[in-house]
Amino acid sequence: MSSVLQHPFNEPPAPGARREVAPGVHWLYFPLPFALDHINLWLIEDGDGWTLVDTGFGSPGTRDVWRAAFDDALEGRPIRRILVTHYHPDHVGQAAWLADTFQAPVWMTGGEWALTRRLHEASDDEVGEGFRRFFGRHGLPGDALETLARRGNSYRRVMSALPPSPTLIAGGDRLEIGGDAWQVHIGRGHAPEHACLYRERDRLLISGDQVLPRISSNLTVRAHEPDDDPVTDFVDSLRALRAALPEDTLVLPAHGLPFRGLHPRIDDLCAHHDEQLDAARAACGERPLTAFDLLPVLFKRELDSHQLMFAMGESIAHLNCLHATGRVRREERDGILYHVA
Repeated sequence: MSSVLQHPFNEPPAPGARREVAPGVHWLYFPLPFALDHINLWLIEDGDGWTLVDTGFGSPGTRDVWRAAFDDALEGRPIRRILVTHYHPDHVGQAAWLADTFQAPVWMTGGEWALTRRLHEASDDEVGEGFRRFFGRHGLPGDALETLARRGNSYRRVMSALPPSPTLIAGGDRLEIGGDAWQVHIGRGHAPEHACLYRERDRLLISGDQVLPRISSNLTVRAHEPDDDPVTDFVDSLRALRAALPEDTLVLPAHGLPFRGLHPRIDDLCAHHDEQLDAARAACGERPLTAFDLLPVLFKRELDSHQLMFAMGESIAHLNCLHATGRVRREERDGILYHVA
């Protein structure tokens, strides 16, 4: 990826502290227990309180950081509204607890709320069997498959409670926060109906995971939608965002430093997935491949069991895109899908 981005801030605030990045908009930085080791949350001044965008991972450590932030970063002022960009547990994980603590409503899109509920309500057995059927059909071998299946519903373990039924928002909505209008733009592919927020008066975009400065967000296929094409969804929604917003937009991402250079960053993200598709098709032209076979082509690093789940989902996503556009065909052998260019 070649774009040179402008970063107005060289480092994040300390965990639990805040930094103002634009009038009335403040940056919170929370640790994560993964290779992707942090998430950015955003506080927007809203009358005598705050609107919070995203909530942090559902862990005791995150709550400890939040408790310190109540008097420090929040200055003892209440959270009046919680807006969740999408269903992932580092974004929605503390929504139930914060909503209860502040008696604050949660706002999110219908697509994200539906998937949050679906994933949270599934039993360990349902999740395990879903992994076995879905990833097994795409070639994941026995030991690795059983390791993933035995994890059960890891989503619910890091988000013990669902937030209250949210106020639903949708693309094109204009939300008034602190006297300013914020327009909702929808991203797809990484999540079904990912909410991004744009403030036109100073060209400010809270992008969540849809546009990140250093990595491309994971594009995964889920077992209940086995033929989904999140690669096309992601690229198409990025291009719509590029067409709608100016190049000098200040992007506030969920991971990494805020940046300017929205258009070239989107161009690089789209080009990256074109390159991944070309590499996958070329590999399938050498011999029939499963999604598991394709992993070394798409990922040049060793994968632990947590990363393997996301990598399999992304490998399937790229093969689904190639199949949907007629660039590979599928052959089923003994219940396993192979892809041939």
